[in-house]
Amino acid sequence: MQLGDKKLLVQRASVGAKNIALNQTLVTLQVPGLMPTSMALLGGLPTEVLCLMNMVVLEELLDDEEYEEIAEDVRGECSKYGQVKSIEIPRPVDGLEVPGTGKIFVEFMTLFDSQKAMQALTGRKFANRMVVTKYCDPDAYHRRDFW
Repeated sequence: MQLGDKKLLVQRASVGAKNIALNQTLVTLQVPGLMPTSMALLGGLPTEVLCLMNMVVLEELLDDEEYEEIAEDVRGECSKYGQVKSIEIPRPVDGLEVPGTGKIFVEFMTLFDSQKAMQALTGRKFANRMVVTKYCDPDAYHRRDFW
């Protein structure tokens, strides 16, 4: 939705995800105004692939230099929590709808590293935007099925 000279994007946040214990597989989130929901129901069972949202806008992805800078920043920050195996940042293509545009996918070597990264990155600020995280199915990630 256009709001003045800015584009307003609304999406469900992973509020409370910072309270996830690293050895738990099922966590209850409590979001004001919503009934408590388990991570499994939200599609949030931990995997090695982390999806970072609300970090980039289309304009930033179009500029090659800015795109490379974002990729370096993400790799550097995520490497603090474990070994990064791969990063995918889908970019817009003229005339085509590219799945996952605006999201950043980070594959870690281990589940533990992915969980540490989620705990540390959820709710942090990147370019004055609050980072929202979720886990991504590794098979879908490798198929580049970024919906």
